[in-house]
Amino acid sequence: MKVVLFCGGLGLRLRDYSHTIPKPMVPVGYRPIMWHVMKYYAHFGHNEFILCLGHQGHVIKEYFLEYNEALSNDFVLTSGGHDMKLLSSDIHNWKITFVDTGLQACIGERLMAVREHIGDDEMFLANYTDGVSNIDLDAMIELAKARDAVACFAGVQPNGSFHVVNAQDDGTVSNVVPLAASGLQINGGFFVLRNEIFDYMRPGEDLVEAPFYRLIEADRLVAYKHQGFWACMDTFKEKQVLDDFYASGQAPWMIWAKNRGQENGHTVG
Repeated sequence: MKVVLFCGGLGLRLRDYSHTIPKPMVPVGYRPIMWHVMKYYAHFGHNEFILCLGHQGHVIKEYFLEYNEALSNDFVLTSGGHDMKLLSSDIHNWKITFVDTGLQACIGERLMAVREHIGDDEMFLANYTDGVSNIDLDAMIELAKARDAVACFAGVQPNGSFHVVNAQDDGTVSNVVPLAASGLQINGGFFVLRNEIFDYMRPGEDLVEAPFYRLIEADRLVAYKHQGFWACMDTFKEKQVLDDFYASGQAPWMIWAKNRGQENGHTVG
């Protein structure tokens, strides 16, 4: 399936980076987070990507035009450094389509802008490109097919040390529950979509608002409840959490590695 990646937002909560690079290019280790997302999909055999570019889109283009495979693969160097032979490769079988979808466009508008590149494919995948997970993508796709869903998204447990509060109209609190134990789920930004999704969309609408309400009314929206690892990178603190996972050699989202926490036979870090 083709994978649509929304990578054109301003990323204002990561201001230390967003004024020079788009949020999907913020690094986790020595590769941008969007590379980690793409490696995740490629692990499941989905290696045709459509990038919805916007803010600082040229940075993403330049990254792939100048992509250095040696940074994340073993290689042999000879002739005093003049000749290099890669022993493995990251992206040799990837097909990446780069599409400018506007600076201020919402997710729905960006998806509409790449419709022609999706073509008549019955189903496709999509991602916000600012979070990582070890979601069983095959199982998620099977759920969408089995339920004949037009849209299926990953429902994940939100991170954080907050508490969920139940209070009456007068302010009297009836319950306080740690967020992790509340049972609440949020949209994790991993989508399986049918081409029919465009029938439920109108110009200028965001994806997870009016179109999804129409799908709810038609009983064609499904959530895949994921109980495993998920983390987004909206803030610098959240980036530090991912960096710590990566540096420890125990990055749960790197399911493409030969061994958990390893990449190409070497400890991550």
